[in-house]
Amino acid sequence: MVKILNEKVFFLFNNECFPITTDIGDMNAVLYGRGYPTYSPEFFDPVEARKGSMTYKILTSHSNSTSDRKLNIKFDALASHDITYVGIIQTARASKLEKFPVPYVLTNCHNSLCAVGGTINEDDHRFGLSAAKKYGGIFVPAHQAVIHQYVRETMTGCGKMILGSDSHTRYGALGTMGIGEGGPELVKQILSKTYDIDYPEVIGVYLHGKPKAGVGPQDVALAIIGAVFKSGFVKNKVLEFVGDGIKYLSVDFRNGIDVMTTETTCLSSIWVTDGKVEDYYKAHGRPESYKKMQPDKLTCYDGFIRVDMDKIESMIALPFHPSNVYTIKELNENAEDILLKLDEESGNLKLADKIKDGKINVEQGIIAGCAGGSFENLCYLAKAVRGKSIGSEGFDMSVYPASQPIMAELVRNGAISDILSSGIAMKTAFCGPCFGACDTPSNNGLSIRHTTRNFPNREGSKPGNGQIASVALVDARSIAATAINHGVLTPATELGIPEESYKYNFDDSTYRSRVYQGYGYADESETLQFGPNITNWPELPALSKNSLIKLCSVIDDPVTTTDELIPSGETSSYRSNPLRLAEFTLSRKDPEYVGRAKEVADVEKSRKEGNFTKVKSVLDRIDMGSDEVIINTNIGSVIYAVKPGDGSAREQAASCQRVLGGSANIAKEYATKRYRSNLINWGMIPFTFEGEPSEFKCGDYVFVPNIRNAIESKASRVAAKIISADYVKEITLNLPELTDSERQIILDGCLINYYSRS
Repeated sequence: MVKILNEKVFFLFNNECFPITTDIGDMNAVLYGRGYPTYSPEFFDPVEARKGSMTYKILTSHSNSTSDRKLNIKFDALASHDITYVGIIQTARASKLEKFPVPYVLTNCHNSLCAVGGTINEDDHRFGLSAAKKYGGIFVPAHQAVIHQYVRETMTGCGKMILGSDSHTRYGALGTMGIGEGGPELVKQILSKTYDIDYPEVIGVYLHGKPKAGVGPQDVALAIIGAVFKSGFVKNKVLEFVGDGIKYLSVDFRNGIDVMTTETTCLSSIWVTDGKVEDYYKAHGRPESYKKMQPDKLTCYDGFIRVDMDKIESMIALPFHPSNVYTIKELNENAEDILLKLDEESGNLKLADKIKDGKINVEQGIIAGCAGGSFENLCYLAKAVRGKSIGSEGFDMSVYPASQPIMAELVRNGAISDILSSGIAMKTAFCGPCFGACDTPSNNGLSIRHTTRNFPNREGSKPGNGQIASVALVDARSIAATAINHGVLTPATELGIPEESYKYNFDDSTYRSRVYQGYGYADESETLQFGPNITNWPELPALSKNSLIKLCSVIDDPVTTTDELIPSGETSSYRSNPLRLAEFTLSRKDPEYVGRAKEVADVEKSRKEGNFTKVKSVLDRIDMGSDEVIINTNIGSVIYAVKPGDGSAREQAASCQRVLGGSANIAKEYATKRYRSNLINWGMIPFTFEGEPSEFKCGDYVFVPNIRNAIESKASRVAAKIISADYVKEITLNLPELTDSERQIILDGCLINYYSRS
């Protein structure tokens, strides 16, 4: 289904792919023999041919840098939702915000429900509207659209770049390069600064063939994720979609694949555009946003993936990751073996109990959000369930159209009537099912969802309270097939319902009625509306000469997600209150972490007040307990994790550690660029360590002398000492490459301090 070509390849515009031979002269002869002139009098030039990608053209056209290797990007637009925009605006305010310099949309699709009661969520929305008025933003009220659907419908454009404070910021199928980052990166753009990255490697993704009946975008996406995630083949790279199979895909289908590229850990994505994309922009009243995009006739990539879509079956990603992929047919045929093994590995699941009479039974189906709630997905669902019932034996199902315009068209074409008549609940545009803010299954329940993630507890369960549930990712088509079989897991390929070209008439009247369009109309006299839960960031200290850090959690799992670092669900309501939210840090992974971190923070507070007793007892063991050393040594907490930061862009995974007194992370590697950037922007040092996790124990101290000088002098390695209860050991910590501004942010203590100083 999916083949990774590890050797370098070039892509000819006539859709033929060839490996670059070691003999460039032979390659030159191949090109010449196909009627293509050589790049130079003697040799084909792979470096020059890399500039033929769509990625190169978009990135370099948005960069202020004179170098095409070191990029300083300015985006065309920004996007946030109500979990992130309060913190972003508060950070920008502390850094001298005057007005939004580019269109910035504030959507309200995450905290749309009062999950914790009280006025907290609606207070955030009032704050967002007042900020849009004061600084010139765009405000989309709750239930109108999920963030990415609103951007697709109103803000994308071929050749544009959009930065969002949500990891699934992906608009490549519409010719727009979307990047999801933590809030501080949006703050930089709001303050007219740049997004600084090295030019990324670009991976060509060649889509071939036509998907068979019943195979949807989630199936194709899961096949790709399953093939590339574990190897890290596309990590922090850009995926460039090309190939003869694209013409068979509708724009909705392309969007459904594209939004899931986040789960490969790539940086971004971009697709060739064609007449279908042009028709999309015309239908949405923005024909000027279209232009044809394609690679040059000869384009060299840093790697290649071939996807034979005609061989892809109905897929399922079992807990607890989108890469844990099987075909539904394979799972059904080997249910006991696969589910028993998963139960054993997880330690607390009982998925094998779902097998009844040789068939897998699930309790819930959900189609929602930026991945699932598309017009075509729901039209297919309506066709599949027409005249049928989902039954009353224990299978529940809800769907969430991605926007009110989609909902309106489903009303007009009658699809919504078919869906409701089958017993399926129709709800409003809301991202809650994707991160555990609603539709939590029963204890030991299994939900199949066309959403973006199935990490632990993404469905809202609380293992610490004895509540266990889980999610498997499935395409809307197979959820429909399962629904009409009353919860028996069924691949849509067994239905044989052909894909149709569903007529979509985009009507933006709901947006015209409800969306506040304030870009270009900032009103400095407007007063921000604060609720009692909205608080300012606490003061964060600059980096001292030396650092003494205490390990308050050691995680040896292969990967640690941002959901595990700071859980989603109802905790999201506290994201406007840094200190209150921090109480939930690692609460579902290491519940004792917060208490340990607070103890370290108390030691640092005592040190600042002149009480050196506790610090001296530690540093005396390495003959560094003098008053002079202690005065110049920050005391902080640190987390060790093998590979932290997979998944969400949420900055709170880092900021919560920081407000509890965190100074650093130590890791073998960081799962995503965005998590590493979040650490830096909150003044935490992203150390890496080449040794084994067993080197670190919870409660150990690590002393890093002269760390400030090491960062100032651009050192790549620093000497340190582990001070354990019964031994002292010298180690070396790595400091991967940092930009000049990243170094200064760490030295100053956080991004807020950095901008306040400048």
